[in-house]
Amino acid sequence: MGETKQDRLKRLKMRSWRRGIKEMDLILGTYSDTELEGLDEAQLTVYDAMLSENDHDLYQWVTGQVETPPEYLELLTTISKFAFKS
Repeated sequence: MGETKQDRLKRLKMRSWRRGIKEMDLILGTYSDTELEGLDEAQLTVYDAMLSENDHDLYQWVTGQVETPPEYLELLTTISKFAFKS
């Protein structure tokens, strides 16, 4: 039996808040609390895969310091806009 959507969202939120560096806790944790439920299954799959990436790489991608890999570009652009909205 597979994981229910609610269980998947809980798991992803927990992984978003328990990162390796505090900056990514705040960026991904806040994003996950308000935005994950609006993502479709394909987007959740990309988000899940992205959470396996190194936090230092994620931080550089989300802040635009280093070019984002194409598989995460759309998602991290959205997360970056969410995190750094003024």
